[in-house]
Amino acid sequence: MKLAMQIGYSGGFEASVAQVQALEKAGMDIAYVAEAYGYDGVSLMGYLAAKTESVQIAAGILPIYTRTPTLLAMTAAGVDDLSKGRCILGLGASGPQVIEGFHGVPYDAPIGRTREIIQICRQVWARKEPVVHDGRYYQLPLSEDQGTGLGKPLKIITKPLRPNIPIHVAALGPKNVSMTAEIADGWLPILYHPDRAADVWGADLAAGAAKRSDDLGTLDVIAGGLLAIGEGAEAVRDFARPMVALYVGGMGARDKNFYNNLFQRYGYEDAAAEIQNLYLDGKKQEAGAAVPDSFLAETSLAGDEGFVREQIQRYADSGVTVLNVTPIAADLDGQARLIEKVKGWIG
Repeated sequence: MKLAMQIGYSGGFEASVAQVQALEKAGMDIAYVAEAYGYDGVSLMGYLAAKTESVQIAAGILPIYTRTPTLLAMTAAGVDDLSKGRCILGLGASGPQVIEGFHGVPYDAPIGRTREIIQICRQVWARKEPVVHDGRYYQLPLSEDQGTGLGKPLKIITKPLRPNIPIHVAALGPKNVSMTAEIADGWLPILYHPDRAADVWGADLAAGAAKRSDDLGTLDVIAGGLLAIGEGAEAVRDFARPMVALYVGGMGARDKNFYNNLFQRYGYEDAAAEIQNLYLDGKKQEAGAAVPDSFLAETSLAGDEGFVREQIQRYADSGVTVLNVTPIAADLDGQARLIEKVKGWIG
């Protein structure tokens, strides 16, 4: 099992780089760089490439609607070259609030677009021939009746360091998860519950795996939670309340919220409705308080050493291959000690 962490997206590049440098020395394997509607993710990925030595630098995630497929491929190839082969391209649809509200781009066909983007990226990196793609959502080159007629197939000028940069996909819905299991290198679920994941996604993962090409290898599953070890560490679980309330309660309308649907599929139907009602009524603190204690406990790595060890095993037993943690400590040295300890346990 590898160890990963998620970098916040509220700015502070210098602080983020210092954190990743310290945790890299402690044994961190992967740093996921988020991109929402703050600074772009690629700037920090490039900075990390220059300031680190061994940690893999992953987009976690780049929204599929904000860049063309070939630009996504070029970006990943560039970061991969800067980092000497340490890039992971993380892709996801984000949500209508960001894509339509902030970018002004229609939020449509996330599964079909993701599939075609992955196909195009791998064509670009392979650099065997000029890229030609005649898909439902992307056409390369653009046909004469759509464009000027001057566009011709092109091959990326520079030679990518690797012809197969790993692609991780953030997916929640049944069809998206199945597609991810079929063609991606890694799966990035959110609000992952190790004891209930198989009930929610097991059939979808199996359906995708049945179509998976042998040359892709095993699908990585990246999930985890808040990390704190020791006396009183259980209190850290409450730090997740605002995030859970935001996603379950506020990331969508009452009748269209992917995360609320997931919470219901986990068996928290009443809590999902209460959290959403409170959040959309402007009662964010009350919405956080309505998040079940059991969910916070079962999806965290915050407690005494025995509890955390048991949680790590539960994640591993559920199929997680990359433990994605948020270390909570008073300072950076404390975070590094947490990472060092967990790294020693998982090998």
